[in-house]
Amino acid sequence: MRVGLFITCVNDTLYPDTGRAVVTLLERLGVEVGFPEAQSCCGQPQFNTGYRSETEPLVRRYAEAFAGYDHIVTPSGSCAAMVRDHHPGFAVPGAADAARRTLELTEFLVDVLGVTDVGAYYPHTVTYHPTCHGLRALGLGDRPRRLLERVRGLELVELPGAEECCGFGGTFAVKNAAVSTSMGRDKARAVVSTGASAVCTVDNSCLMHIGGVLRRAGSPVRPVHLAEILASTGESAGATGHGTGTRGAIR
Repeated sequence: MRVGLFITCVNDTLYPDTGRAVVTLLERLGVEVGFPEAQSCCGQPQFNTGYRSETEPLVRRYAEAFAGYDHIVTPSGSCAAMVRDHHPGFAVPGAADAARRTLELTEFLVDVLGVTDVGAYYPHTVTYHPTCHGLRALGLGDRPRRLLERVRGLELVELPGAEECCGFGGTFAVKNAAVSTSMGRDKARAVVSTGASAVCTVDNSCLMHIGGVLRRAGSPVRPVHLAEILASTGESAGATGHGTGTRGAIR
């Protein structure tokens, strides 16, 4: 099985450790992972802002870059949803086929590889935020939770109001900054209330938003992508430097 890693813009520029974690995890599970350097943005910012003609070259680039891979795996529910829901609507050769082969990481692990225990060890208390695209667009359901529940040493605690949006929403955070910030504070307060030492999602864009609020409030709760938890083993898990969760106020 040959898999192409779609890293996404956010991970490539801001969170490269997530991409490395995906490769570490998949190779540990016996998957051959390729990284086509021709890949670029999925076009979501342009498409959501109404620039359809500017999106089309990116759709074409995606289809061409990932031609020949059995599956295309991405550590982003948001970008996976963009590809699956909207790329087939463009008159681009191969776009629909590439969209069909595109899977968010937890879908690939659970549905294609048929695994929930990936041999991970992460001795920390974690709360999980189901992101909007993963929850509503992709319908990830309990896949992320099933994977987290099989991680040795990990204590999973419920997040109050888990299905409420964190307020990021891509360009929404720019166009509606005040509303976005207020929603982010609500989510951060819920995270802190759990007493967890880490908050986990399948999208680093949401983690960036939640983590920014937590950091400004001086909270030690660490945002961490699900892939990084699943890639952790006995040798690497102790190097995370997590503190104890806090119930401090988020203003």
